[in-house]
Amino acid sequence: MSLTLEEIAKAIGAQVSGDAKTEVANVASVGSATKNDLIFVEASAGVEAALASSAGAIIAGGFASGAGSSKPLLIAADPRLAFTHAARLLRPPRRYPPGIHSTAVVHRSAKIAKHVSIGPNVVLGEDCVIGDRTRIGPGCCIANQVEIGADCFIDNNVSIYSGTRLGSRVAVHSGTVLGSDGFGYVRDPATGRYEQFPQLGRLEIGDDVEIGANCTIDRGALDATVIGRGVKIDNLVHLAHNVEVGENVVIAALTGVSGSSVIESDVVVGGQVGIGDHARVEQGVVLGSGSGVLTKKIVRGKGVVFWGRPARPLREYLRELAVLARLGKKEPD
Repeated sequence: MSLTLEEIAKAIGAQVSGDAKTEVANVASVGSATKNDLIFVEASAGVEAALASSAGAIIAGGFASGAGSSKPLLIAADPRLAFTHAARLLRPPRRYPPGIHSTAVVHRSAKIAKHVSIGPNVVLGEDCVIGDRTRIGPGCCIANQVEIGADCFIDNNVSIYSGTRLGSRVAVHSGTVLGSDGFGYVRDPATGRYEQFPQLGRLEIGDDVEIGANCTIDRGALDATVIGRGVKIDNLVHLAHNVEVGENVVIAALTGVSGSSVIESDVVVGGQVGIGDHARVEQGVVLGSGSGVLTKKIVRGKGVVFWGRPARPLREYLRELAVLARLGKKEPD
């Protein structure tokens, strides 16, 4: 769809510099843009390349106000965020036609709201609840008593076990498994065998959560695994039983969180992070890629970046690396 810069500026809270009637139809990178595209720059260093591009208009910060631009500009406090909002206006989410595919198997007790789209070979169990305008993609298996809120997007081949509840506007990408049994066992010293501890709890996922492809999030053992509002989870992440994740947490790919650990709100977790069981990562902490948090450890410090195995503040970690480097350069006696 095409919009004028005036319309976009009003919607995203930006100021137009130049021809406000200029129309754009899409968003693009600086290198691939055409005259119908909107691009963005985050710093003054990128303005020259943006002006030389074929883009029809540019989102920039105040640093571009006096650039003498030959292209119309949208001036915003946070260009990247403004560009994200503009992209949503120009490329709204796809709407799927409502209805139940002829190959879907839907139990008669399932409660399906208006404008729901259920794809081929979907299975919906007993007493499921599906909210308005939610899309269930091909091959999904939704077990008994699962609740899915409004405006959710459940991609192809997702499995959701009984006792799982999803809020509204939740996106779950292909191949993810929600609410499976946790990895909890008790060893019998008499036989040497491992016996499974009861895995009878729930999985509760808040509103506006996005879960990437091929993730696994276990149900609680006796209580609940809880994922807070606004959490964004990358591909190939595992969250074990009884994990609690606060609001607006970001977790990158290949991270594993052991049972009964707590990640408080506004934490950023890098890729390939390992968190031991019963650990706590307090509000606002940043865990760098590849770092590790020991069992029962508390990581504390809002805005502090932690790195290494075990994770410690970045400055401390870099000092230790510098010491090791100096020791490595010493000639042997």
